[in-house]
Amino acid sequence: MIDTITYKPIGIIHSPFLETTGMPIQPSGAKGIKGTVELLPEYAEGLQDLEGFSHVILIFHLHLSTGFSLKVKPFLDDQLRGVFATRAPRRPNPIGLSVVRLKEIKGNILHIEDIDIVDGTPLLDIKPYVPEFDVQETVRTGWLSKKAGKASRKRSDGRFGI
Repeated sequence: MIDTITYKPIGIIHSPFLETTGMPIQPSGAKGIKGTVELLPEYAEGLQDLEGFSHVILIFHLHLSTGFSLKVKPFLDDQLRGVFATRAPRRPNPIGLSVVRLKEIKGNILHIEDIDIVDGTPLLDIKPYVPEFDVQETVRTGWLSKKAGKASRKRSDGRFGI
């Protein structure tokens, strides 16, 4: 088994959210909120052909998250749930992902919308969002089946201490 995996950030995500409390908990609650992704210059060549995509998946390090619990009370529920059945930020490996709208690319800067990420978050990777690959036709959403629609109105309340 591998003991340690090390990643190097490829950029920084900028948003209007200077702290986690009060920010959207999912991109569905961040409609129209603008931000940028500042890719480090040495990775800019990798942006070639990305402008043809309307959405991208940002994979990032939840740098404000410390520690984790295997049972958490998620934002959309008052019941303890297994952390892997949630999108809670305090995880054994604090990795986040968001699907955001790509508006334009200027040099090494991506202009995005629908951002639910705190300012200064280290970016690990960018992948194009492709509905034919990413959208599943038949899905079950477990305990979230009756609560997911509330995510667009819910805001972070600091319950994870970050």
